[in-house]
Amino acid sequence: MSVKILYVEDELFLAKIVKESLETRGYQVALETDGDKAISLFRETSPDICVLDIMLPGMDGFDLAEEIRRIDSRIPIIFLTAKTGTQDVVKGFSQGGNDYIRKPFSIEELIVRIQHQLRDKGGQVQKPPTDTIALGTYTFQLNRQILSNRETERKLSFRESELLRLLYENRDRIIDRKEILHLIWGNDSFFNSRNLDVYITKLRSYLREDASLEIITIKGIGYRFVVV
Repeated sequence: MSVKILYVEDELFLAKIVKESLETRGYQVALETDGDKAISLFRETSPDICVLDIMLPGMDGFDLAEEIRRIDSRIPIIFLTAKTGTQDVVKGFSQGGNDYIRKPFSIEELIVRIQHQLRDKGGQVQKPPTDTIALGTYTFQLNRQILSNRETERKLSFRESELLRLLYENRDRIIDRKEILHLIWGNDSFFNSRNLDVYITKLRSYLREDASLEIITIKGIGYRFVVV
């Protein structure tokens, strides 16, 4: 049975990326963009954990957490915010939050924190994927971060593995550079953008022995991973 998450976020671009990314990992995500409407969704969905942005239209994340706590005193609550002041962190915990993530964040950081809170609660934890993906003449073992064929076995770095997984999950469609950067690096800064270029070059070299696999650059937009 998959973990149910109530996710309240009014930044639509970020909300879409995070929701879709969590769902590809097997989580069920109920998304709301308005703090005033989130309580109704909480009652409807009975989530296992709440991920709440603080700056919301209507009721803010702090007040929303208080309302949720009146209904369920034990459910884990993770706050998301662009604020960096110590006073905001203190207020977050005093308002019933279990954890506090500053923006920008990577999807992997969020997943680790979700798993940690569910483990502390004694609830179900979403297991990492165990699938082995066939990529032409290659085999990609997600859990072990290993890309292999008959001649070679290569241990990928964490980000290499996540980038290849993301390209595979979005194969044969264009995936935006900005989306990749936010998911894997947490933001789309110039430095991280250059890192992405390096990682794409590395993956192309790793897959060069199979002509049926191609990472195509769509100039000014992003990439398309073609698997023939």
